[in-house]
Amino acid sequence: MPAAEGRSHATRPAVPRSVGTTLVRWFRRHRRPLPWRRDRDPYHVWVAEALLQQTRVAQAVPYYERFLRRFPTVRSLARARLEDVLKAWQGAGYYARARHLHAAARVVVAEHGGRLPRTVPDLERLPGVGPYLARAIAAIAYDAPVVALEANGLRVAARWTLERGDVRTSTVRSRLERALTAALPVRDAAAFNEAVMELGETVCRPARPDCPACPVRGACRAYGKTDDPSVVPTRRARPRRPHVRAALVVLRDGRRWFVQRRAPSELLGGLWEFPGGKVEPGERPETAARRELEEETGMRAGPLEFRGVVRHGYSHFTVEIWVYEGSPVARGGPLAPTRQRWVTPAGFLRLPIPKATEKVVRLLAAARDSVGPARKTTRSSHRRRHPPPSGGAG
Repeated sequence: MPAAEGRSHATRPAVPRSVGTTLVRWFRRHRRPLPWRRDRDPYHVWVAEALLQQTRVAQAVPYYERFLRRFPTVRSLARARLEDVLKAWQGAGYYARARHLHAAARVVVAEHGGRLPRTVPDLERLPGVGPYLARAIAAIAYDAPVVALEANGLRVAARWTLERGDVRTSTVRSRLERALTAALPVRDAAAFNEAVMELGETVCRPARPDCPACPVRGACRAYGKTDDPSVVPTRRARPRRPHVRAALVVLRDGRRWFVQRRAPSELLGGLWEFPGGKVEPGERPETAARRELEEETGMRAGPLEFRGVVRHGYSHFTVEIWVYEGSPVARGGPLAPTRQRWVTPAGFLRLPIPKATEKVVRLLAAARDSVGPARKTTRSSHRRRHPPPSGGAG
């Protein structure tokens, strides 16, 4: 950073505490009736904030309500099987959050008598509880005088102070945390933290901020000194997400499918899926499907029916999945019951499965509705129905 820019940051006036007081009054009048605002139960705050770290508010509501219906207390969550926790979380994505909630609940029960710790350092010792989550729980549940800095808070504070630096850097984040802390009322840390988040969600939006509706626009330097406050903070161009081609086999034995569980350390760890994997450069999708099936399970399939392509987007990449269905001709060794099963379609849907796998199941149902039960075919007839291999992104 140039020296002049560094000096300008150092001489900026602090955000006055009156901004925080005004913002809290606005929040009490205008806050949305979200389910996690019905009380300040620390467990409810924890589940909500874990969800909201990677999920927008409107999307988080049904997952929050479903999760608490299934696990209404820390103790019920601690007693549960991880598979049941992942199933309750299904669809919310970023499943590490559910695994961490489960592991941390067991620690809370075993070491804290079933009560979440009150202090930031003690909260940060729980599995998966980082600086933001610890501060959000401490502030909202226990009214601790701390600031929980997430995307909305960073944006609001950057506009209040006309921050031109990269908000992803620790130096800039520290400046913005100090700015919000200066505005923190002597009391009402809980309301202040929620008010900042609410302002960022509903008024001080990333694009097209509704500045006329902002209760503290008079103290906002971006509003007073720029023609377009949305240019703050500086937004870096996102790199294009890489695209992956994959193929899988829905191996059937009568009315059952063969499924397997992903390792806990993998992406989507603990979820169940059909065997398959990445299509290597120059490889046909069917060849990749057969290779992955044998490498992962030791089994080989007879003639395969092509069922279609499923496309799905993750946060860091997109994928197209070529789906094949067939029966085994060689079963390999014995199954490992904790990670391999033969299940009926209905039984499979009771397991925690990724969103992309849900799409595969719907594709199979649609294929059966249109052509009837899967039939064994010869290789020549299979080739006639098989689409040409795709060479690029879907």
